[in-house]
Amino acid sequence: MPFELELMLMVHTPVSSRSVQSFIKQATPYAFVGPAIVLLLLLLLLPIFRVVYDSFLDNTLVVKNPHWVGLNNFAQLLKDPVFYVSIKNTVLFTAGSVMLHLVVGLAFALLLNQRIHPVALGFFRAALILPWVFTVAVVAVNWQLLLNPLGIVNYILRAFHFIDSSIEWFGDDRYAMAGLLLVNTWRGYPFVMISILAGLQSIAADLYEASRVDGANVTQSFLHITLPQLKPVLLSVGLLDTIWTFQLFPLIWLTTGGGPGHATEVLATYAYKKAFESVQFSMASTIAVAILCGTTVMTFFYLKQQRMNE
Repeated sequence: MPFELELMLMVHTPVSSRSVQSFIKQATPYAFVGPAIVLLLLLLLLPIFRVVYDSFLDNTLVVKNPHWVGLNNFAQLLKDPVFYVSIKNTVLFTAGSVMLHLVVGLAFALLLNQRIHPVALGFFRAALILPWVFTVAVVAVNWQLLLNPLGIVNYILRAFHFIDSSIEWFGDDRYAMAGLLLVNTWRGYPFVMISILAGLQSIAADLYEASRVDGANVTQSFLHITLPQLKPVLLSVGLLDTIWTFQLFPLIWLTTGGGPGHATEVLATYAYKKAFESVQFSMASTIAVAILCGTTVMTFFYLKQQRMNE
């Protein structure tokens, strides 16, 4: 609209009409995001509030008129030895998974960053990202078959004389956590790999050319150029992966169910068992609040890291 015509309209338009038009113009963006905000409140914030509220009641959903018990549920939880076992397993599983994701993801990202034939490069990229495509149920069932005492993994280990007899990977408390880490590493490395690959491709080639002129070898270039340039990516991906893994439930439940015994019991599986096996919903809510506190702290550091990268 020409400026003169717009000025004429403003002159001949009443003040009240201009105010209404201005209000409509300013409110239009909020009208578009309004439904999403309502869904966010209903599907995210309301359940969180309900879980926190239930943690201060006695056995809600079971007792007809639950009573306010304050911090009693938290006091009982601190006396529960299984709770401390689940914390230890959660920390072990999270730390092991994140480190293996970073190592394997970095290794594959370096391989995919090599200059090879485009067809071969496309094939390897598609093949290496497949674990991220499969659903959790498919991954759990297939790895249960692979790690079965009669499965291919035990067969290969026996064939190369690494073991004398088959291992019950998910049924022996000595190997259950190792088997679970193996499965989760295979399932989760593609996200880390793609993120690091994007970071590798953003590194200027001039840095490597200058290092070769100065006589640096491949190892020195990796330590003094690649890793420092990838530091923001590694920190961000590592923190994000830590948040996801800390509250991971489906893969653990479908593979080991927290067993055998409590060998792979994490906070998420323990909360589920408290709610739907022991029918102690308030205690399950209390454990969920503990998970919420842990993820909130990690989210704070993640957001702080993102602001530093801006």
